[in-house]
Amino acid sequence: MTKRNNWTLGICFLPFFGLLNALPSCSQPMSAKKNKPTMQTATPSIKTDTATFANGCFWCTEAIFEELDGVVSAVSGYTGGATKNPTYKEVCSGSTGHAECIQITYDPTRISFDELLEVFWKTHDPTTLNRQGNDVGTQYRSGVFYHSEEQRQKAESYKIALDRSGAWSDPIVTEISPFTIFYPAEDYHQQYMELNGNSNPYCQFVIQPKLDKFRKVFAGRLKKN
Repeated sequence: MTKRNNWTLGICFLPFFGLLNALPSCSQPMSAKKNKPTMQTATPSIKTDTATFANGCFWCTEAIFEELDGVVSAVSGYTGGATKNPTYKEVCSGSTGHAECIQITYDPTRISFDELLEVFWKTHDPTTLNRQGNDVGTQYRSGVFYHSEEQRQKAESYKIALDRSGAWSDPIVTEISPFTIFYPAEDYHQQYMELNGNSNPYCQFVIQPKLDKFRKVFAGRLKKN
Protein backbone atom coordinates (compact mmCIF):
# COMPACT_ATOMS: atom_id res chain seq x y z
CA MET A 1 0.00 0.00 0.00
CA THR A 2 1.38 3.39 -0.96
CA LYS A 3 0.51 6.47 1.02
CA ARG A 4 1.65 10.07 0.79
CA ASN A 5 4.32 11.04 3.27
CA ASN A 6 3.61 13.02 6.44
CA TRP A 7 -0.16 12.72 6.23
CA THR A 8 -0.86 10.10 8.86
CA LEU A 9 0.81 8.93 12.01
CA GLY A 10 -0.99 5.61 11.91
CA ILE A 11 1.86 3.81 10.15
CA CYS A 12 4.74 5.34 12.06
CA PHE A 13 5.62 2.01 13.61
CA LEU A 14 6.04 0.14 10.30
CA PRO A 15 9.87 0.03 10.58
CA PHE A 16 9.40 -1.98 13.76
CA PHE A 17 7.31 -4.74 12.16
CA GLY A 18 10.16 -7.24 12.16
CA LEU A 19 10.83 -6.70 15.83
CA LEU A 20 7.16 -6.58 16.72
CA ASN A 21 6.63 -10.09 15.40
CA ALA A 22 8.49 -11.24 18.49
CA LEU A 23 6.64 -8.88 20.81
CA PRO A 24 3.16 -9.12 22.32
CA SER A 25 0.35 -7.28 20.59
CA CYS A 26 -2.33 -5.35 22.39
CA SER A 27 -4.17 -8.67 22.89
CA GLN A 28 -2.62 -10.23 25.96
CA PRO A 29 -4.27 -12.69 28.35
CA MET A 30 -5.23 -10.86 31.52
CA SER A 31 -7.89 -11.01 34.19
CA ALA A 32 -11.54 -11.24 33.25
CA LYS A 33 -12.93 -8.57 35.52
CA LYS A 34 -16.27 -7.25 34.31
CA ASN A 35 -17.29 -3.61 34.44
CA LYS A 36 -20.71 -2.01 34.38
CA PRO A 37 -21.68 0.17 31.41
CA THR A 38 -21.22 3.84 32.03
CA MET A 39 -21.51 7.19 30.40
CA GLN A 40 -18.91 9.86 31.05
CA THR A 41 -20.13 12.37 33.61
CA ALA A 42 -19.61 16.04 32.84
CA THR A 43 -17.56 18.23 35.13
CA PRO A 44 -20.17 20.48 36.81
CA SER A 45 -18.27 23.73 36.19
CA ILE A 46 -18.04 23.31 32.41
CA LYS A 47 -20.36 22.13 29.69
CA THR A 48 -18.78 19.11 28.04
CA ASP A 49 -19.54 16.89 25.07
CA THR A 50 -18.71 13.27 24.29
CA ALA A 51 -16.98 11.56 21.36
CA THR A 52 -16.42 7.84 20.91
CA PHE A 53 -13.72 6.59 18.53
CA ALA A 54 -12.30 3.18 17.68
CA ASN A 55 -8.92 3.19 15.96
CA GLY A 56 -6.92 0.19 17.07
CA CYS A 57 -5.51 -0.69 20.46
CA PHE A 58 -6.98 1.61 23.09
CA TRP A 59 -3.64 1.78 24.90
CA CYS A 60 -2.40 3.90 21.97
CA THR A 61 -5.46 6.04 21.44
CA GLU A 62 -5.96 6.85 25.11
CA ALA A 63 -2.36 8.08 25.38
CA ILE A 64 -2.85 10.36 22.36
CA PHE A 65 -6.23 11.94 23.13
CA GLU A 66 -5.47 12.56 26.80
CA GLU A 67 -2.73 15.00 25.76
CA LEU A 68 -5.03 17.28 23.74
CA ASP A 69 -5.94 20.62 25.23
CA GLY A 70 -9.68 20.65 25.83
CA VAL A 71 -9.97 16.91 26.46
CA VAL A 72 -11.20 16.41 30.01
CA SER A 73 -10.79 12.63 29.99
CA ALA A 74 -10.25 9.68 27.66
CA VAL A 75 -11.44 6.31 28.95
CA SER A 76 -10.57 2.98 27.36
CA GLY A 77 -13.48 0.64 26.77
CA TYR A 78 -15.69 -1.32 24.43
CA THR A 79 -18.62 -0.38 22.20
CA GLY A 80 -20.51 -1.52 19.11
CA GLY A 81 -21.15 -5.11 20.23
CA ALA A 82 -23.97 -7.30 21.50
CA THR A 83 -22.63 -8.91 24.68
CA LYS A 84 -23.48 -7.13 27.93
CA ASN A 85 -20.60 -6.28 30.28
CA PRO A 86 -17.92 -7.89 28.08
CA THR A 87 -14.49 -8.70 29.45
CA TYR A 88 -11.24 -7.98 27.64
CA LYS A 89 -10.79 -11.70 26.99
CA GLU A 90 -14.26 -11.95 25.46
CA VAL A 91 -13.74 -8.88 23.26
CA CYS A 92 -10.36 -10.22 22.08
CA SER A 93 -12.03 -13.46 21.00
CA GLY A 94 -13.98 -11.49 18.40
CA SER A 95 -17.23 -13.12 19.48
CA THR A 96 -18.89 -10.09 21.12
CA GLY A 97 -18.81 -7.70 18.17
CA HIS A 98 -17.28 -4.92 20.27
CA ALA A 99 -14.51 -2.61 19.20
CA GLU A 100 -11.80 -1.36 21.51
CA CYS A 101 -12.56 2.33 21.78
CA ILE A 102 -11.97 5.57 23.60
CA GLN A 103 -14.80 7.53 25.19
CA ILE A 104 -13.69 11.17 25.18
CA THR A 105 -15.17 13.90 27.33
CA TYR A 106 -14.16 17.29 25.99
CA ASP A 107 -14.78 21.01 26.37
CA PRO A 108 -16.20 22.19 23.00
CA THR A 109 -15.13 25.75 23.74
CA ARG A 110 -11.49 24.63 23.69
CA ILE A 111 -11.48 21.80 21.15
CA SER A 112 -14.08 21.03 18.49
CA PHE A 113 -15.42 17.71 17.26
CA ASP A 114 -13.86 18.55 13.88
CA GLU A 115 -10.44 18.82 15.52
CA LEU A 116 -10.97 15.50 17.30
CA LEU A 117 -11.86 13.92 13.96
CA GLU A 118 -8.64 15.27 12.46
CA VAL A 119 -6.57 13.67 15.21
CA PHE A 120 -8.59 10.46 14.90
CA TRP A 121 -7.96 10.07 11.17
CA LYS A 122 -4.33 11.19 11.27
CA THR A 123 -3.24 8.78 13.99
CA HIS A 124 -4.23 5.42 12.50
CA ASP A 125 -4.64 3.68 9.16
CA PRO A 126 -8.36 3.87 8.24
CA THR A 127 -7.92 1.69 5.13
CA THR A 128 -7.02 -1.60 6.81
CA LEU A 129 -10.14 -3.59 7.63
CA ASN A 130 -10.16 -4.96 11.18
CA ARG A 131 -6.46 -4.37 11.63
CA GLN A 132 -3.91 -1.89 12.96
CA GLY A 133 -0.33 -3.12 12.61
CA ASN A 134 0.08 -6.43 14.42
CA ASP A 135 -3.30 -6.07 16.11
CA VAL A 136 -5.77 -8.06 14.03
CA GLY A 137 -9.48 -8.69 14.59
CA THR A 138 -12.84 -6.94 14.46
CA GLN A 139 -12.10 -5.43 17.88
CA TYR A 140 -9.42 -3.29 16.18
CA ARG A 141 -11.67 -1.88 13.48
CA SER A 142 -11.78 1.81 12.64
CA GLY A 143 -14.98 3.49 13.75
CA VAL A 144 -16.72 6.70 14.71
CA PHE A 145 -19.70 6.11 17.00
CA TYR A 146 -21.67 9.33 16.78
CA HIS A 147 -23.72 10.83 19.63
CA SER A 148 -25.75 13.26 17.55
CA GLU A 149 -26.87 13.95 14.02
CA GLU A 150 -24.33 16.76 13.84
CA GLN A 151 -21.50 14.35 14.70
CA ARG A 152 -22.76 11.90 12.08
CA GLN A 153 -22.83 14.54 9.36
CA LYS A 154 -19.37 15.82 10.24
CA ALA A 155 -17.87 12.33 10.31
CA GLU A 156 -19.48 11.38 6.99
CA SER A 157 -18.36 14.62 5.33
CA TYR A 158 -14.80 14.28 6.63
CA LYS A 159 -14.62 10.66 5.43
CA ILE A 160 -15.85 11.57 1.94
CA ALA A 161 -13.45 14.51 1.66
CA LEU A 162 -10.55 12.39 2.85
CA ASP A 163 -11.30 9.68 0.32
CA ARG A 164 -11.53 12.24 -2.49
CA SER A 165 -8.29 13.93 -1.44
CA GLY A 166 -6.22 10.94 -2.50
CA ALA A 167 -4.37 10.95 0.82
CA TRP A 168 -4.75 7.17 0.79
CA SER A 169 -4.40 4.91 -2.22
CA ASP A 170 -6.97 2.50 -0.79
CA PRO A 171 -10.56 3.34 0.22
CA ILE A 172 -11.30 4.30 3.81
CA VAL A 173 -13.18 1.55 5.65
CA THR A 174 -13.99 3.49 8.83
CA GLU A 175 -17.35 2.49 10.27
CA ILE A 176 -19.68 5.38 11.12
CA SER A 177 -22.43 4.10 13.41
CA PRO A 178 -24.78 5.45 16.06
CA PHE A 179 -23.46 5.21 19.60
CA THR A 180 -25.38 2.75 21.77
CA ILE A 181 -23.57 1.89 24.98
CA PHE A 182 -20.03 2.15 26.36
CA TYR A 183 -18.44 -0.36 28.70
CA PRO A 184 -15.26 0.90 30.39
CA ALA A 185 -12.38 -1.52 30.16
CA GLU A 186 -10.89 -3.16 33.22
CA ASP A 187 -8.94 -0.88 35.55
CA TYR A 188 -5.53 -2.17 34.43
CA HIS A 189 -6.19 -0.80 30.92
CA GLN A 190 -6.73 2.78 32.06
CA GLN A 191 -3.72 5.13 31.70
CA TYR A 192 -1.89 2.09 30.40
CA MET A 193 0.93 3.95 28.67
CA GLU A 194 1.49 6.23 31.65
CA LEU A 195 1.74 3.29 34.05
CA ASN A 196 3.52 0.74 31.84
CA GLY A 197 5.50 2.79 29.33
CA ASN A 198 8.88 1.88 30.79
CA SER A 199 8.23 -1.84 31.20
CA ASN A 200 6.05 -3.07 28.34
CA PRO A 201 7.80 -3.65 24.96
CA TYR A 202 4.56 -2.86 23.12
CA CYS A 203 4.53 0.58 24.74
CA GLN A 204 8.19 1.18 23.93
CA PHE A 205 8.20 0.05 20.31
CA VAL A 206 4.65 0.81 19.13
CA ILE A 207 3.02 3.45 21.30
CA GLN A 208 6.01 5.68 22.09
CA PRO A 209 7.09 6.28 18.44
CA LYS A 210 3.50 7.01 17.51
CA LEU A 211 3.11 9.36 20.47
CA ASP A 212 6.35 11.17 19.60
CA LYS A 213 5.15 11.89 16.05
CA PHE A 214 1.73 12.94 17.29
CA ARG A 215 3.35 15.47 19.65
CA LYS A 216 5.35 16.99 16.81
CA VAL A 217 2.41 17.29 14.40
CA PHE A 218 -0.06 18.59 16.98
CA ALA A 219 2.36 20.53 19.18
CA GLY A 220 0.13 23.60 19.21
CA ARG A 221 -2.89 21.67 20.48
CA LEU A 222 -1.37 19.92 23.48
CA LYS A 223 -2.10 20.63 27.11
CA LYS A 224 0.33 22.99 28.79
CA ASN A 225 2.29 21.36 31.61
